[in-house]
Amino acid sequence: MTTAPTLPRTSTLGIACLVAGILVFSIQDMILKFLSDGYPLSEAMVLRSLTAAPILAVFAWRDGGLGTLFTAGIGRMVLRGVVMLVAYTSYYLALPALPIASAVALYFSAPLFITVLSVVWLGERVSLPRWIAVAAGFAGVVVMVRPGATLFEWAALLPVISGLAYGTSMIFARSLGGRETATAMAFWGNAVFLLAAIAMALAFGDGRYAAGAHPSMQFLLRAWVWPSALDAALMSGCGIIAAMGLTLLTQAYRSTPASVVAPFEYSAMLWGVIWGWMVWRDWPDLMSWVGISIIIGAGLFVLWRERVERG
Repeated sequence: MTTAPTLPRTSTLGIACLVAGILVFSIQDMILKFLSDGYPLSEAMVLRSLTAAPILAVFAWRDGGLGTLFTAGIGRMVLRGVVMLVAYTSYYLALPALPIASAVALYFSAPLFITVLSVVWLGERVSLPRWIAVAAGFAGVVVMVRPGATLFEWAALLPVISGLAYGTSMIFARSLGGRETATAMAFWGNAVFLLAAIAMALAFGDGRYAAGAHPSMQFLLRAWVWPSALDAALMSGCGIIAAMGLTLLTQAYRSTPASVVAPFEYSAMLWGVIWGWMVWRDWPDLMSWVGISIIIGAGLFVLWRERVERG
């Protein structure tokens, strides 16, 4: 009698860390959507970044010393931080206008963009089946965005922009290779977030441009207000969440091959549906489910084919 093959213990631990990290970050999405109705994004980002900075510094100290933050690659890490700023800001601004599940699904165009960018920037070869999957995935994006339809919501383009920027940042990470630690990249990315949030607060913090704006633009342009104790704790908690999520995802990709754990990134879709229904009673309609299925299916196929082609 034969028995089913089992995953090595390290793979099981890596998958568990990644799924836990995705869950942690999904809670941050829920918090930011909840706060987006009364606070500006810059206020949440300042408190989040200030909370995360010392935690990431401690992680860097444990990960080889604070010297790992100040290497010859600091300029490239800051540049990657700017790209990540575009990715996350675009995604966060979509949250007030879209159900979380839709925002997450559109964001998962990122693996498709990574495939395209790896050819353009890194000269990697992509097989015909992967190109077909990429085309199908982008068709799923079109189904969800619904250009030209009466139900068109321009904010649906924001998670797609986020996916493109995130894919670009991952190409940056590949080019940095093993020269920089994940903690160092996260530290400088957090520093870029903090400086950008302060700049946004100085530019829009009085709220003069927010009146009558779209919900996404209100989240960007709304005036700063003194937060309640609970809301301040939630904003600061996002910094702890970011540090915890980073640690879990880093451990997942360090202990287990990316081809094994990467498909479990799509567990974010499950949490998006759960939080959206539990908190806001949002449930994707039929066309959204069609688009979600196409995007996820295409993304998983791309990951699987890459694993097969790399051996």
